Amino acid sequence: QVQLVESGGGLVQPGGSLRLSCAASGSIFSINAMGWYRQAPGKERELVARIISSSSTYADSVKGRFTISRDNAKNTVYLQMNSLKPEDTAVYYCNVVASYRTYWGQGTQVTVSS
Repeated sequence: QVQLVESGGGLVQPGGSLRLSCAASGSIFSINAMGWYRQAPGKERELVARIISSSSTYADSVKGRFTISRDNAKNTVYLQMNSLKPEDTAVYYCNVVASYRTYWGQGTQVTVSS
C-alpha cells in the first residue's frame, strides 16, 4: 500500500504563486508516474500535469505557468504554480502510479481570489 500526503494549498491573490508537495510512502517498489489533477465545483476532475521519468506533460490551460518536478530520493512530486488565475481555483489531487497501481492523495484546496 502507498500513502500520499499533500501540502501547500491555500488562498492566494490573482497573479500570485503557490507550491504544492506530495510525498509518497509505504510499499513503493517502482513509481511509474506522478502527477496532479484538479477538480473545480461542478466540474470533472482534470489532469493538470504529469511526470514520467524525466518527461512532463501539462494541460494547455497551465502551460507556461505551472511546473511539475520530482525528487526521486524523497518520492515526492511538486507543482510550482505561478501567475495564478481565479479559474485555477479547485481541489488539487496528487496522483501516483506505483507498480502499475493508481493512488490518490486526499486533496488540497487552492483558492485564487482578491
